[in-house]
Amino acid sequence: MKQIPNFFTLLNLAAGFIAIILCLQTGETILNQVDGEWRIYLPERIWWASVCIGIAAVVDFLDGFVARLFKASSEMGKQLDSLADVVSFGVVPGLILYQLLRISFAQEPSGLDTSIVWLLPALLVPLAAAWRLARFNIDTTAREGFEGMPTPAAGLFIASFPFLTLYNPFGIQSLLLNHWVLYAICCLVAWLMVSRLTLLNLKFKNFQFAENKARYGILIISVISILLLGWLSVPVIFFSYILVSLLFKTK
Repeated sequence: MKQIPNFFTLLNLAAGFIAIILCLQTGETILNQVDGEWRIYLPERIWWASVCIGIAAVVDFLDGFVARLFKASSEMGKQLDSLADVVSFGVVPGLILYQLLRISFAQEPSGLDTSIVWLLPALLVPLAAAWRLARFNIDTTAREGFEGMPTPAAGLFIASFPFLTLYNPFGIQSLLLNHWVLYAICCLVAWLMVSRLTLLNLKFKNFQFAENKARYGILIISVISILLLGWLSVPVIFFSYILVSLLFKTK
């Protein structure tokens, strides 16, 4: 029984490994003209890499739930969880950003000859994820919130990008395939993970409104965003989480 939570953690790592394979074997990027405008269609395997990150997030939640259910928490499980998270929510999102940067440069004249140096800012995300997880593992301070953006949240935010470019709500594809925007995202997400910002823990200890106003607020924003905005709801929820956390600071 004690090893069941670790089995779920290994499933998290397996999903991340499969996502890496999918990111590295993307195939061809397709450029089509739709209604007089050129639209880029990302290789299908990048979408599936994002799906793998989603699966890893579900499994990451379940391993903690199962550990509490069977009272099987252990130091090994804690370390194993962070090792899996750095792959699924650090390395894989970094590869997605790398591929998006590559495609953004490919649109330009002689873009295929772009030096790899211009693609390396994507490395900031896995480096920041590793730093944040290592700091989390040695932090013994009792706190209600998170110090810095949790890596699964950062990973899911970036995982939404391939689907946003696919469905292109409000013409967001051109924004996400602009390398200056992608550079800004790399820096922002990396900074959020290693920062000392105190962000809200979304676990409910009880359901009293007075003690959970911020959590209920995020829940309401999430439901409305999903119903109205589809995939665009992911970045909306991401930034709403940061804003609400800063408005309702926890220690």
